[in-house]
Amino acid sequence: MEGHALIFFVAGLLLLIGGAELLVRGATRLSLYIGIPPLVIGLTVVAFGTSAPELAVSVQSALAGQANIALGNVLGSNIFNVLFILGASALITPLVVTRKLVRVEVPIMIGVSVLLGGMAWDERIGRVDGTLLFGGLLIYTVGSVLAGLRDRKVEEHGQRGALGRKDHAGRGLWVRSIGYVIVGLILLVFGARWLVEGAVSMARFLGLDELVIGLTIVSAGTSLPEVATSIVASLRGERDIAVGNVVGSNIFNILGVLGLSSLMGPQGISVSPAVMRFDIPVMIAVAAACLPIFFTEKRISRWEGSLFLGYYGAYTLYLLLRGVHHRTLPVFNTIMLAFVIPLTVITVFVIALRALRSRRAGSPSG
Repeated sequence: MEGHALIFFVAGLLLLIGGAELLVRGATRLSLYIGIPPLVIGLTVVAFGTSAPELAVSVQSALAGQANIALGNVLGSNIFNVLFILGASALITPLVVTRKLVRVEVPIMIGVSVLLGGMAWDERIGRVDGTLLFGGLLIYTVGSVLAGLRDRKVEEHGQRGALGRKDHAGRGLWVRSIGYVIVGLILLVFGARWLVEGAVSMARFLGLDELVIGLTIVSAGTSLPEVATSIVASLRGERDIAVGNVVGSNIFNILGVLGLSSLMGPQGISVSPAVMRFDIPVMIAVAAACLPIFFTEKRISRWEGSLFLGYYGAYTLYLLLRGVHHRTLPVFNTIMLAFVIPLTVITVFVIALRALRSRRAGSPSG
């Protein structure tokens, strides 16, 4: 059983790496040929495509009555996307954040996270909630594409001649780029599925419950397409795709994955009190933490990436301790609530204040 799971794990990982390379290559070329900025491609095509594993797992879990896995998969994936993926990508190379991401997409991500918390207040995400969430996804997608096309007309006049020559002579390259995206998405979906199958079988062998599996193994496994895509994009210098992929995936997970899952589930998705007390507030806090960090010089530095990774390690440790009801859990809670979280809030506030003062001091000379 363990050898079989390991084979699935390794095969899935190889498919993820190959799929991420094809997806980033195709999406980058599409942004050039179509004229849509790479950020919009990252927020839509790449982000929604790499969230396909979350969609498949959560919908299947909702149909099977495994609401803990369906909900835990989305919450865990959103936390994983910000803390682990952005953290790891920033360690590779500091990520420059565009003004549009700070002013539009990150507030949307925070808003839909808070909206989810409000919908889950009655400990259930029903079909009416799912309809509202999925409708919000349609509005967001259309708005992103229209905004990208509008930005192209304003900002990309210098590329029009080059685009015209490439369009006229290289229609085959345009078709090939679409093929890269499609094949890359297929490889990512199958790779994530195989990797999750191997990981879940080993996790159940260790005796972890469904909620912990959904928040850790399943969420991390289904987020591996985002991991591979963002890291490959960082290595290739496509930072807009690396960051936009994470933010767009988080928006899609709430609006699309949970929206469809609650619509497809026989009775929607139930929300346990433990999730309401801890996991949903953590997801909202993680989303909100992006805004002040992104505002500081509009970049995610390596030390901020290290901070994100450290928090994800602490969150995972908490879940494992909670899953096995370890006796050190109260002490761990006290340390996090009394020292680590307040210290981080103060640090982020001081950095934001220094950045604001520096910007004001530099404005007269500019």
